[in-house]
Amino acid sequence: MFGSPTAIPSNSPHLRRSGSRPIFTIYTSNLVDPYFVSGEAGNNFEEGSVNLGELFEMKTANSPMQVAAIMPSPILLWRFKVLLFIVWGFGCCKIGWDSVMRMSVDLRDLFLYEAFLYYNPLLLVTMMVWLWGVNLWVFAQSGVSYMKIFDLDQNHLTHREIWKSATWMTIIVPTSMTAYLYLYSHGEVSLAASQPVLLYAIVAMVLLFPFDIFYLSSRYYLLRTLWRIFLPLQPISFSDFFLADILTSMAKVFSDLERSVCRMVHRQVATIAWFEADSVCGSHSIAIPLVLVFPYMCRFLQCLRQYKDTKEKTTLLNALKYSTAVPVIFLSALKYHVLPDRWTNNFRPLWLLSSVVNSLYSFYWDVTRDWDLSGFTRIFKFSKQHICSNLLYGRQWVYFWVIGSNLVLRCTWTYKLSAHLRHNYLTVFTITALEILRRFQWIFFRVENEWNKIKSGMQVSMSDIPKEEDKLLGSSN
Repeated sequence: MFGSPTAIPSNSPHLRRSGSRPIFTIYTSNLVDPYFVSGEAGNNFEEGSVNLGELFEMKTANSPMQVAAIMPSPILLWRFKVLLFIVWGFGCCKIGWDSVMRMSVDLRDLFLYEAFLYYNPLLLVTMMVWLWGVNLWVFAQSGVSYMKIFDLDQNHLTHREIWKSATWMTIIVPTSMTAYLYLYSHGEVSLAASQPVLLYAIVAMVLLFPFDIFYLSSRYYLLRTLWRIFLPLQPISFSDFFLADILTSMAKVFSDLERSVCRMVHRQVATIAWFEADSVCGSHSIAIPLVLVFPYMCRFLQCLRQYKDTKEKTTLLNALKYSTAVPVIFLSALKYHVLPDRWTNNFRPLWLLSSVVNSLYSFYWDVTRDWDLSGFTRIFKFSKQHICSNLLYGRQWVYFWVIGSNLVLRCTWTYKLSAHLRHNYLTVFTITALEILRRFQWIFFRVENEWNKIKSGMQVSMSDIPKEEDKLLGSSN
């Protein structure tokens, strides 16, 4: 029963190849009956253009259902990845803690401070990428066409791709930091010094890589926008000043990045020479306030360029807002260049006054201009159906929360711009992270305001189009 040949229909999709004639396959209890190969059936076998290699290939090929049965389920893969991530995180924490405990008590704080300065910028950038993915996800759920707002093409990154990039950054940066702590605490100073240098070189190479990998179009878009921010010679687009506003919240990140690169250039990695007062990369360096003020000057020049193009006086008021950050930065930096008594009696009161002015001015501009919530009219008109009072994110308490938290975080914002308050690195890191959270909270409502303006313009343009009935009535008249 099992040895008799079985005929397969010639039109079976499993036995046809594109552009070939019908073929016949003979199944036996063994591989192939010799009679069918050597006898008359063998001639038919040759005429059917099937050889033994093709027969064996068809017999051993896996069907799509078999391949799907071999592949694990997506839920199982996700759980396995989460388990690996937990094991990796626990291993990094354990190795890092043991490495810190190996250091002597008098050098432990300096050891952590140096490691913090190398890896703090990239950790905060990783946090920024995660939050940007959250922003894109909320925009997609709320129906905001951020492609139209930022003038993106069809190849733009979605929130899933952003989160994938952030996941790799979350793995690579702490792994390099753990290797640095381990090698430094075990006396391998030269290998420890190579860890942050190698990490920074990889990041720069990925950003500047000219080939079509690692999201080339998105990297080119980012670099082009940064170039337009640094040299505002062309008319300013929404994405230009939007990214420039984000960079102002990362001024502390750029300052630490400058000091890290400075130590790498001067071969001061994995040393404590930079803590000396006369060190090139120490706290007395004039480059620190210059790097801190650079994002604000870029935004200041953008406002002047907008005034040249539009002649709107509000752009000058916006430029004044960014200029109020300059006294905060430079008055704080004077502490390292004047006598302590003169700083306490003369410059410290001026620094406090400039900090209050800058914080309140920036808070006022956020509420009234960037979010268009002047006088809370949009909140109190929540029940009215009007395009200018359309609250995109639903409930009123969300807007009360963002206004209150923005005021508090604006007041603490000047802390991270003050060079004389930089030595408590944990406090500075916390306040910088809170500032980044405030900025990406600001993004939700800034984009909402811009989207409402676009929708309002679209409705106005649609109302200008004459209706078909009006055309018919006019033609009949």
